[in-house]
Amino acid sequence: QDNRVSVWSVGDLGNAGLNGEYQGEPQLLCDIRHNGDVMDMQFLDQERIVVASSTGTVTVFRHHQNNQTLSANQRWEKAHYHVDQDTPCGGAACTGVICNNPEIVTVGEDGRINLFRADQKDAVRTIDNADSSTLHAVTFLRTVEILTVNSIGQLKIWDFRQQRNEPSQILSLTGDRVPLHCVDRHPNQQHIVATGGQDGMLSIWDIRQGTMPVSLLNAHEAEMWEVHFHPSNPDHLFTCSEDGSLWHWDTSTDVSEKPSFLHQGGRSTTYFSHNTINQSVVSAWLSNDPTKDRMEITNLIPNQTLSVNSLDILGPCLVYGTDAEAIYVNRQLFA
Repeated sequence: QDNRVSVWSVGDLGNAGLNGEYQGEPQLLCDIRHNGDVMDMQFLDQERIVVASSTGTVTVFRHHQNNQTLSANQRWEKAHYHVDQDTPCGGAACTGVICNNPEIVTVGEDGRINLFRADQKDAVRTIDNADSSTLHAVTFLRTVEILTVNSIGQLKIWDFRQQRNEPSQILSLTGDRVPLHCVDRHPNQQHIVATGGQDGMLSIWDIRQGTMPVSLLNAHEAEMWEVHFHPSNPDHLFTCSEDGSLWHWDTSTDVSEKPSFLHQGGRSTTYFSHNTINQSVVSAWLSNDPTKDRMEITNLIPNQTLSVNSLDILGPCLVYGTDAEAIYVNRQLFA
């Protein structure tokens, strides 16, 4: 019932051990109480963190770096709700939040989309019946366009310049209506999107063409909770799952020249046969014939049994959290 949002320092690179595991103890800098489960969170800027709650409330916390404290900077009570905002227990979980400072977009179990601006009390825009099913995740495509994924296998694109509350495009997994839990956009090629869902499959979409995924890749044995392209090296993609695995998907072409860290996973490393293709012209992610490319998949935590719920990457650093109530930091992703 009583949860906390915490800011940690994981020290500097100098302390990484030989295997990339961080040697020193992470330091808890500060924490603050949070009402409801934390469903999602994102930095808005260097010192503000936007947090989505299972109560439907969205809170902006400010991290004061001079005295290491956290304070609630702004709160939108029951941004998501089932009946009406005034019913005491009427809140609906806010399942996802994405920031593009000063704008914050939230989605929820109530099928609602909110567009907030930091430092403005009221929502800039609310699309009330954006979806009849739960919206699980959201990402920005461009500054005025977002993409949502829902519990019946659909991707919907919304353009905030349009006044009507209809998606400008709907894409969907055919037939099965598998709930989609996560989505990420390729950092350089905004038309390429990756999603993951309840069946553990990784789907790659090209939103410029067709309404179906370009490729479906067999991945995890249970729900995929998070998918992320590497922000500066998007030939690398990371997914994590309820089945306790965290996969590194590598479509870069120079696999043969890579150091052997990729083989740590031993038998869990998969090779596809390959012909080198010109990466600058064709994104490896859009090839619908995996035999043309080489793709290497490594399970970065082969013996983990508990769900890996969340992950993030920056540079050589991968951080992930599991049901063991532990946060892991791997600082030598490409060592």
